[in-house]
Amino acid sequence: MLLINNMNTSTLVLEKKVTKKTTRIKGSDAVLQCLIAEGVTTIFGYPGGAIMPIYDALYHYQDKLNHILTRHEQGAVHAAQGMARVTGKAGVCFATSGPGATNLITGIADAQIDSTPLVCITGQVPSHLLGTDAFQETDVMGISMPVTKWNYQVTRAEEIPYAIARAFYIANTGRPGPVLIDITKDAQFAEFDFTYDKCEKIRSYHPYPEALSSDLEAAANLINEAKKPYILVGQGVQLSGAENELIRFAEKTGIPMAATLMGLSGISTSHPLYVGYLGMHGNYGPNIKTNECDVLIAIGMRFDDRVTGDLDRYAKQAKVIHIEIDPSEIDKNVKTTVAINSDAKQALLGLLPLVNVSMHKDWIDEFHQCDKIEFDKVIDAELHPDSGEIKMAEVINRISKVTDGDAIVVTDVGQHQMVANRYYKFRKSLSCITSGGLGTMGFALPAAMGAKVGQPERTVIAVIGDGGFQMTIQELGTIRQSDLAVKILILNNNFLGMVRQWQQLFFEKRYSFTELDNPDFQMITKGYGIKAQKVEKREDLDQAIFDWLNCEGPALLEVVVEQEGNVFPMVPSGASVAEIRLD
Repeated sequence: MLLINNMNTSTLVLEKKVTKKTTRIKGSDAVLQCLIAEGVTTIFGYPGGAIMPIYDALYHYQDKLNHILTRHEQGAVHAAQGMARVTGKAGVCFATSGPGATNLITGIADAQIDSTPLVCITGQVPSHLLGTDAFQETDVMGISMPVTKWNYQVTRAEEIPYAIARAFYIANTGRPGPVLIDITKDAQFAEFDFTYDKCEKIRSYHPYPEALSSDLEAAANLINEAKKPYILVGQGVQLSGAENELIRFAEKTGIPMAATLMGLSGISTSHPLYVGYLGMHGNYGPNIKTNECDVLIAIGMRFDDRVTGDLDRYAKQAKVIHIEIDPSEIDKNVKTTVAINSDAKQALLGLLPLVNVSMHKDWIDEFHQCDKIEFDKVIDAELHPDSGEIKMAEVINRISKVTDGDAIVVTDVGQHQMVANRYYKFRKSLSCITSGGLGTMGFALPAAMGAKVGQPERTVIAVIGDGGFQMTIQELGTIRQSDLAVKILILNNNFLGMVRQWQQLFFEKRYSFTELDNPDFQMITKGYGIKAQKVEKREDLDQAIFDWLNCEGPALLEVVVEQEGNVFPMVPSGASVAEIRLD
């Protein structure tokens, strides 16, 4: 990601507008008034000594700001991510200094690689103690710099409006990302003459590069001449709000579309030009046809290794058009024939009048033939087992049908993540919420909380493995206290399933420390005052799913699934996408 230069407070120049009315308030009040001015309604956080002045001020703002007390700072940052992902606006979280701030780092790193806008505000020891190893002092600026789009340390109350305005502008514009503001305790206590102006421009930061007409024309020429063109849809389509423009472009040109993991739900899976899901555990056709297309059109995606496999054998026959807002991603992994450094929506609008009306029926039929191969060798057995243990895929398939693909599905990381994203039939945009680039176990439960706050009218389902669930299980307390009607699904195989799959396939079944002796999840969940049920027999599954989805408030459904089931297809690490395995 292209980072914004971090700025030390010594370089700050404050411009005072004497004509604007000011109010004399404390720094702690200023923080909250800035957030209100930015349209923030919900904050996720955990109090502590260094941020206590802000929390004391928050006591008087409860009619304007909803604060959700998580059970761990990692829960706060993942919840802020979940809210940001379903609303398209920066999520906000608070933490204190030292361990509070460092507990945010995993979520911040996750947000950075997955382009999620966040504003994280941490308390810090008083400015005169900086660098003295004071109690709960940590150099959060140095720690967070590699995983933030911008970070800033406030040591004077007067800097607070400037820093927060800049933070929201940077987090939300261009390629979104996380920012962190660290505020010393004395700056929170100090009074100053407060006024607030939203940031609308930063010198040397140009978040929306203009697509060059020459690049658009060159790309259109390649598309118009192509016999086997292929669109790869990344998350950038949803981040730029370009879903409609993508459909118009694809329908005019007749080009098949596949989605990356982060691009899922950007296109309805029912669209006739949608051919499936890309990546290591994606669909058969979308992977192998990458090495057979003649023009590859990548929109808002970064060609990560889970999509490309062996880069030396990736799409070497194709002319590559890369539409990407972040110039640092262009030519980083895959060399382009035509690069369009632009917002996806702007680029597609520019291409629409330049491309010809076309159809590629024979080419699309090749994908359908691959679908049949995959169905016969993989999908049929997964969705319609004759007997034996319950399979993850059949659980997801039944939930998809009952919800008609209309739910927000928040997945953790592992086999269940791949299965959920393969078999849930997404119909609406901003509905697939997952930890993509960082692959953070423990993400789903708190992220689902944030998603439910952001979209309270929609059904939010957290799909979690028995391993990941125990990493943030304490957030059941937040769900209960805040009365968040999240539907939690545990697919329990008593293993760290994805690691076990690799151990089976590539380490001669040496299951080294991947088997789990799990607790009674029902008892724990009920202990938090949340409804819970467990299914072990296939014949009980449909009724259990119905009861779980239709009960009021939060609920947990644990389904015991086959212990040693594997997720296929699979592109082995280091292999070409053409070497995808079906068994």
